[in-house]
Amino acid sequence: MFDKILIANRGEIALRVLRACKELGIPAVAVHSTADADAMHVRLADESVCIGPPPSRESYLNVPALLTACEITGADAVHPGYGFLSENARFAEILREHNLQFIGPTAEHIRLMGDKIEAKRTAARSRCGYCEHARSSASRPLRCIRPPTPTPCTCGLRTKACASARRPRKTPTSTSLRCYRRAKSPAPTPSIPVTAFSP
Repeated sequence: MFDKILIANRGEIALRVLRACKELGIPAVAVHSTADADAMHVRLADESVCIGPPPSRESYLNVPALLTACEITGADAVHPGYGFLSENARFAEILREHNLQFIGPTAEHIRLMGDKIEAKRTAARSRCGYCEHARSSASRPLRCIRPPTPTPCTCGLRTKACASARRPRKTPTSTSLRCYRRAKSPAPTPSIPVTAFSP
């Protein structure tokens, strides 16, 4: 277990990680830009460190500032949340070089999963369910490769190296046409209940 976790994110993402830290009894450090100094995740964290001005590249993407925040607070692990540096393999390596734990996949796995074609090859080698790459046309139906046992699947449409995609859609079975149609159709925006926090 960790002695102290630095949350390298902001807003709702940071609040989710902060809640998990509190449930586990692990002190959490919030980082923030000057614009986010009064944000809820900053007020609810055990400690907070300002890491730069409002532009993300000068604060939340500023790796030297995050390393300094770890050193100042004594954090021994960094949780990136999602977005920002969460899929940055080099960031995971830098943390390891500084004897800090990256809470997430290894740098090798981040690189592997960052290339969607290679990720599918890995899924095939691991006997996981996946959809074959439609090489000729994005509008061509995808043929789903079923996993060894019938199971519900989650389907998404993505480009080879881009993180953006249509929101994954859960389907009752791994049937090809149903899977493709559900993934292709726009997903409804979920209603997210707002939970009140008090500092």
